[in-house]
Amino acid sequence: MSETRNRIARQVRQSPGIHFNELTRELDLAPGQVQYHLRKLERSDDVVEESLYGRTHYYTPDYGAWERGALAVLRRETARDILVYLMTNGPSSPNTVADGVAIARSTLEWHLDRLVEQNLVEKERDTHNHVTLVITHPEETAQMLRLVEPSVADRLVDRFTRLVDGLLAGDSRPSEDES
Repeated sequence: MSETRNRIARQVRQSPGIHFNELTRELDLAPGQVQYHLRKLERSDDVVEESLYGRTHYYTPDYGAWERGALAVLRRETARDILVYLMTNGPSSPNTVADGVAIARSTLEWHLDRLVEQNLVEKERDTHNHVTLVITHPEETAQMLRLVEPSVADRLVDRFTRLVDGLLAGDSRPSEDES
């Protein structure tokens, strides 16, 4: 196996769920070069590719479907913040989570759609149809959270989205992370 292919395989092992653009940035390689070697790694069953939510993510074959989906979602800082909030505070209402994470309710719902779809969070309804957010697999989710270290570029995109949400909501105060 070539040195470049070894570097790519090693990066995928170290950062399961890494997406294509992050992989090219981290390794400082041309996109075409990364594509070529990823195809070779996929054909030899050393890497698994999965496209979710507009990004192509890469994993080693030992990750199952649930783990791949979870890692893809957890690569987004806001989704991670939502899960950490729920793990710290327990089952909570959507408004409480949105306030606790300092995001717009619409942003929360966008991320919740993905968290629910990947079976990380469940929306439980009481007899009055009030929603409570609950983590579905707390121990497994905690393990997945430990595997994800977001890139600087991913953090910047997530923080920019939060800033725009705040401005659109008429709240131009910076969050605690930004001050």
